[in-house]
Amino acid sequence: MAEQACIIGKEITVRGKLSGDEPVSVHGRVEGEIALGNRLVVEESAVVEAVVEAEDLTVYGSMAGDISSTNGVTLRADSKVVGNISAPRVVIEDGARFKGHIEMDVKLPASIGGSPDKNEA
Repeated sequence: MAEQACIIGKEITVRGKLSGDEPVSVHGRVEGEIALGNRLVVEESAVVEAVVEAEDLTVYGSMAGDISSTNGVTLRADSKVVGNISAPRVVIEDGARFKGHIEMDVKLPASIGGSPDKNEA
């Protein structure tokens, strides 16, 4: 059975720090900081202006702020995101608007700018 998400309704505004270990679905507005050990979904009607740390993040709506994810970030077709993304997996669908930088924690071969790994044969 899928875990039920905490829902922040369309008419709700949260200012400050939102933290926890349950999934959260934002339909309203969040300003400040979000730190979740679970999934965050920014729905089409949502506006999030926050620094975000989450296990997984999916954006359908509008977001401004730096994003850090331990698993992955998905920007859906009509999303609008301004900020830097740090995640091991990033998906940007056709039609999504994004302005910022993406950092994916991957080792690059020395020949293209990575440092040689002493443990590789």
